[in-house]
Amino acid sequence: MIDPARGAPEGTPLPVLFLYTRDQCHLCDEARDLLALLLAERAEARKPVPRLVERDIDKDDDWLRSYFETVPVVELGDRRVELAVSVSKLRRLFAEVLDGEPAATADTSA
Repeated sequence: MIDPARGAPEGTPLPVLFLYTRDQCHLCDEARDLLALLLAERAEARKPVPRLVERDIDKDDDWLRSYFETVPVVELGDRRVELAVSVSKLRRLFAEVLDGEPAATADTSA
């Protein structure tokens, strides 16, 4: 059973939502705003809302090597969205990871 206050099967903690960014990145600003909007929508709909943790890739050499060309990157559970500025891709990520909806088939419209 899904507990709306926690958002996962009872007793199962939600995965942390990571946003990998860097200073002076306008796409990162856009992703941050989109995530705030989507998380607020989920809260209002009483859907699971993960804790958001922002990580500056310039503060860790491994993150910098991994994400330099693809920030903003959103990571939730074992899933990752690179260049994360698509509302539809982020909604799909939340639905699949947090709501248990099946993975979408290839969608080129996002």
